[in-house]
Amino acid sequence: MHLRLMTGLQGRKQVLRFIAIAALVVAALILALSAYAFTQPDEIRIERNLAVDAPPEAIYSLITDLREWRRWSPFEQLDPDMARDYGGAEKGVGATYAWQGDRNAGSGRMEIVDEDAPNRITIALHFMSPMEARNTATFLLTPEGDTTHVSWAMEGEANILSKLLQLFVDIDEMVGSDFQAGLEKLKSEVEVNQEIAE
Repeated sequence: MHLRLMTGLQGRKQVLRFIAIAALVVAALILALSAYAFTQPDEIRIERNLAVDAPPEAIYSLITDLREWRRWSPFEQLDPDMARDYGGAEKGVGATYAWQGDRNAGSGRMEIVDEDAPNRITIALHFMSPMEARNTATFLLTPEGDTTHVSWAMEGEANILSKLLQLFVDIDEMVGSDFQAGLEKLKSEVEVNQEIAE
């Protein structure tokens, strides 16, 4: 009986020792990942570019009118049942757009805060879910002969959650591929409209 009790106590001690060591290893890994995450850049910037066979004016209206984004933005396709709320100005500075979607689309709000028609549009973005972030998106439309060079960029502060995410996911590739798809769709919409107008 005494031997069985001693064996049971030793087994429990070994299990507790194993749990303590495992907890220390997990804590050390979390600490190491967090420390490494702090070495990541404090700012995030994603940019994609594309040439469109149209003048800046033909492209500008599809960006400055937030209702038109449903025609070309890949983010509009993430949730077919997404709730949308447009406010402020009809288009241009002061125009707002808020969305509430499923876990893919999340929720947030954007507002056009500055513009230089037909060459630049600046948008303040406030993502509320799945992760809160405040960023600035800028569209630059630069005429180059018969085409327009369109740039879509987003930048903002990289908080600790986004820094940790960057350890596992290439955010530039993930978001950048969406930007590129959006620019391709924008190009298609604009060029089809140009052909119809001619």
